[in-house]
Amino acid sequence: MKTESKLERQLAATALRSSEIRYRRLFETAHDGVLLLDPGTRKITDANPFMTKLLGYARNQLVGKELFEIGFLKDEVASRKMFQKLKRKHEVRYENLPLESKDGRRQEVEVVANLYQENRHAVIQCNIRDITQRKVAEEALRASEERYRILFELGPMAVYACDALGMIQHFNKRAVELWGRKPVLRETGERFCGSFKLFRPDGSFMGHENCPMADVLNGKISEVRDKEVIIERPDASRLNCVVNIRPLKNKRGEVAGAINCFYDITERKLAEKAQRRLEVLAASNRKLEKAIDQRQEVEKSLKISEQHQRQLLENSRNMQEQLRQLSHQILSTQEEERREISRELHDVIAQTLTGINVRLAALKKDAAVNTKGLDRNIAQTQRLVEKSVDIVHQFARELRPAVLDDLGLIPALHSFVKLFSKRTRIRVHLKAFAGVEELDIARRTALFRVVQEALNNVARHAHASRVEVSIQKLADCICMKIKDDGKSFEVERVLNAKGRKRLGLLGMRERLEMVGGHFGVESAQGKGTTIIAQIPSGKVRVMGIADGVR
Repeated sequence: MKTESKLERQLAATALRSSEIRYRRLFETAHDGVLLLDPGTRKITDANPFMTKLLGYARNQLVGKELFEIGFLKDEVASRKMFQKLKRKHEVRYENLPLESKDGRRQEVEVVANLYQENRHAVIQCNIRDITQRKVAEEALRASEERYRILFELGPMAVYACDALGMIQHFNKRAVELWGRKPVLRETGERFCGSFKLFRPDGSFMGHENCPMADVLNGKISEVRDKEVIIERPDASRLNCVVNIRPLKNKRGEVAGAINCFYDITERKLAEKAQRRLEVLAASNRKLEKAIDQRQEVEKSLKISEQHQRQLLENSRNMQEQLRQLSHQILSTQEEERREISRELHDVIAQTLTGINVRLAALKKDAAVNTKGLDRNIAQTQRLVEKSVDIVHQFARELRPAVLDDLGLIPALHSFVKLFSKRTRIRVHLKAFAGVEELDIARRTALFRVVQEALNNVARHAHASRVEVSIQKLADCICMKIKDDGKSFEVERVLNAKGRKRLGLLGMRERLEMVGGHFGVESAQGKGTTIIAQIPSGKVRVMGIADGVR
């Protein structure tokens, strides 16, 4: 029995030491200040580290002191009253107690004092919590709520709030003014809106259970922005208002209510209506002014009609004279070309044919006498025949190249460019878009003639050494450019000149315009001349044109 009793005492002592160790750990690491006091002497017997940090005193400076000596309570009398109350109730709580630290720093604390027995001895334990930051936050919240209340009451916009069931919780004076009545707060019959009646902008009735606030609280819509409604007040007057509603959600994201900010736009609507009337009147005014102006213009036109007709007649005569001059120039050019063709036929073809005739007579005479020279004479005669054929082919190509009809535009241009370079020693580089062959024969012929005339102009006037001819596809047309490195000229002066000097450029322009195209010329000092021809790639109406060499 003695052995068991001794073992029990040892276990009890071990448990007590463990308990004391746990208590000491809690005492040392607590984030609240803890003071232990002797109820008889009212003096401090122990203080935890957080308490020394809170007061700014070392532990040995706290032990043996009464509460009023370290900044608690106001004086010794108040301290004694606390101890008397503590002895009666065994617990005293101070919600908001000012505390001054050793360095004079003031702070708000919450104190809970308990009287209990420890090892048959009475002990007072004071737990002190610093609530300074909480008090600051509470004061800031109170000030914020006060500012919100002032803004809520004095703001120019009407505001009211509902809970999740739609019962009105708050409203300001401006809301009462617009409603024309003061609803009863938290009344089940006053749900969603405090107005007497509601209507849509088109005048149709809107029940409170179908108003925008109800739609937000019921989750039909997330919010309302600048929606127009019509409020009818008890005196039957109506106001046009714009409402903006945002839901209020709890921590779980559930709709706990909503707030509606609305304002009166009746005057604005009346002003808009008046403005529309003014605009209608202004439009009528403008129509009347326009009619007056038109009448004045007609009168003015009648007054100058005779003068205008005389001017048109004079312009018509001038245009007829210009057409006659242009026709004369064209006829002169055609006659000149006929003379050149006739001269070529007479001087070249006739002489060649005469030479062939002489050669054939010589062959006939020498055939019986000198058989050795027969082959040589035949060969010479054949060369004359070949030369005649080449000349005829050249005339045919100038008049209308057969390869243009048989093979297409690009082979025709290659053939012409090759012969042109051989004849003039001017290098020509041709780069063509293959799709140009999809154009009809009239537009391909126009492009060929522009190249033919442009290169002939280069050979006659430009003194160039190189020409670049490019045909490319643009968004809505085929664009051809002919650029040389020769000398430039004044484009406007040449186009406006009289006589044959301008017929080459005019001929190119006329050919392009007849197939719906556009013609342009750019010429600058040191940059040579560029001929630009644009022809639509789609279907166009082509005017009749007699093809020939200009």
